[in-house]
Amino acid sequence: MSRNTLLLGLIGANLDASRSPAMHEQEAQAHGFCCIYQRVDLERLSLSLDALPELVTAAGRMGFAGLNITHPCKQAVLPLLTDLSDEARAIGSVNTLVFDGNRRVGHNTDWSGFRQSLIDGLPNAPLGRIVQVGAGGAGAATAYAALRLGARELIIVDTVNERARALSSRFARMFSRSVRPASDLAMALEGADGLIHATPTGMRGHPGLALPASLLRADLWVAEVVYVPIETELLCAARRIGCRTLDGSGMAVRQAVDAFKLFTGLEANPERMRASFESFTPELER
Repeated sequence: MSRNTLLLGLIGANLDASRSPAMHEQEAQAHGFCCIYQRVDLERLSLSLDALPELVTAAGRMGFAGLNITHPCKQAVLPLLTDLSDEARAIGSVNTLVFDGNRRVGHNTDWSGFRQSLIDGLPNAPLGRIVQVGAGGAGAATAYAALRLGARELIIVDTVNERARALSSRFARMFSRSVRPASDLAMALEGADGLIHATPTGMRGHPGLALPASLLRADLWVAEVVYVPIETELLCAARRIGCRTLDGSGMAVRQAVDAFKLFTGLEANPERMRASFESFTPELER
């Protein structure tokens, strides 16, 4: 690799629709250097999570500056790291790995990406009571972001009740605020200001709604983390009854903006990265 070439990668499963390669490669070009961004798709390679240690080691040996980490590896990668940022440690999930000599430093830019997307896309959204569906890696990041933004009460619902309980307990101690799990989504949404959806439901290949559309109300804002497709069934249902909505594209772009700075030390241009995001057409949509 030449001094003017940056080698990056993305490790996860089902990566054809990822906009990260286009965003990072085009942003690097705008800064005057070459970025080669390689997808390492567990599904295409017929690999399981057991291969993750070998893949991370190989990337470091081959001179990668860093890796983005996505489903299903965001929590599995934690034991492979030498250092964690404060936010990644608090969230318990990593989506950005920076190689620094012999160090492997884990960061989480999902939370900061979601925070900025919420500020930009739903300005002045009330943050009294928020209900979140999903307590996995993405859900931990969005919950952390909501609490950092000042949410007074956060109710977390997940199909795996123990996961919702564990995340709620951890963040309740961390923020000294009302963070609690719930199994009755209808009751949790009564009087809520906003709904965050942080599960794979609605993604291409996982169609449907994570909750009955009948539970939505016009005075409820709805934020989505899914961005393939941009218009999920949840967002369409919410817009039909007049909800303020936030699609997943802002989080996807803003997490890449923050990751680019970690990889390079350079400030990325959010509008330029947004243009890269919007211009990319994955193979499955061609």
